[in-house]
Amino acid sequence: MFVPPPFHERRPDLVAPVRVDPAGVDGPTRGQARGPRWRTTTYGLRVPADVPVTAHQRTVEAAAVLRDDEAVTGWAALAWERARWFDGTSEGLAERPVPLVVRRHVVPQRGAAISQEFLNPADVVVVDGLPVTSHVRSVTFEMRYADGLADAIETIDMACYSDLVSIAEMTAYVGQLGPVTGIQQARDALAEAHENSWSPRETRMRGVWTRLAGLPRPLCNRPVFTLDGKLVATPDLIDPGTGLVGLYHGDSHLTLVGASKDNRQDSDYRDLGLEPVAMFATDWRDLGGFTRRLRTAARRARAHRGPRAWTLEPPPWWTPTDTVARRRALADWQRARYLRYRRAA
Repeated sequence: MFVPPPFHERRPDLVAPVRVDPAGVDGPTRGQARGPRWRTTTYGLRVPADVPVTAHQRTVEAAAVLRDDEAVTGWAALAWERARWFDGTSEGLAERPVPLVVRRHVVPQRGAAISQEFLNPADVVVVDGLPVTSHVRSVTFEMRYADGLADAIETIDMACYSDLVSIAEMTAYVGQLGPVTGIQQARDALAEAHENSWSPRETRMRGVWTRLAGLPRPLCNRPVFTLDGKLVATPDLIDPGTGLVGLYHGDSHLTLVGASKDNRQDSDYRDLGLEPVAMFATDWRDLGGFTRRLRTAARRARAHRGPRAWTLEPPPWWTPTDTVARRRALADWQRARYLRYRRAA
């Protein structure tokens, strides 16, 4: 019986779809393909039925139609290059189609989204056997076709999180594009992007902070120190002018251990004259309530008259990692040590 080889030596868990082969040499026979051990993918190709349908496997299956100078783009290209936050779903639920850029008419298939926009061959690279568009091209595509500005901002923030692009690189790329679909949304997203957001929810909370609460744009994940150079914590958001601190508490905080740690951290902030306010996962159901709580905390922060016992100026021993350029410059051991907190955020 025909056994398909791995898609690529560095992707041994993935399998490329194959056509039916009457001889059973390059694919299953017609009888085998009709049996329970094979399933049909896009464009009438087959893969073994026991191959897990992951985001990467869906990408490989959709990309089987591609020819020269055509490529996978958008979220699927970014995920293929190990970008953490691009999992191919909408809010972890419905699967998103794999976006493909082709140079000819292709019949639409379930699981793939076809674009026939112009694609410069220089924007196509082959990574582990799969043609994908360049990082800047993939991020721009995703921003342009995002379901609203908030999603577009999340795209650029999370691409920067994985150090695939910088805001400067994206600005230069978007700046040379003409009046293509969604270009204004991409430009607007770039104007509000940040290179040091650690999760999509932090980016969304920043949007509530600035757009709904109308507060000044905060800094993201900037470490706070005592005046003698001791690290206090790294809040998700902080207003350097007033000391208002924003903290996002996801599901991992909804435990006794998590709540106890959060209370101690809040106390540490207040001892220094900072004003913490937390956003919980449940607050997405009542953004108005959180916005009022945020504005109230901002008024308390502005009214604080005590001495400022904190600083955002790092001591000489600290290694800043708040920009893409700084993170790219780290040695492997430094990335493993200095960025471990981001992976746990």
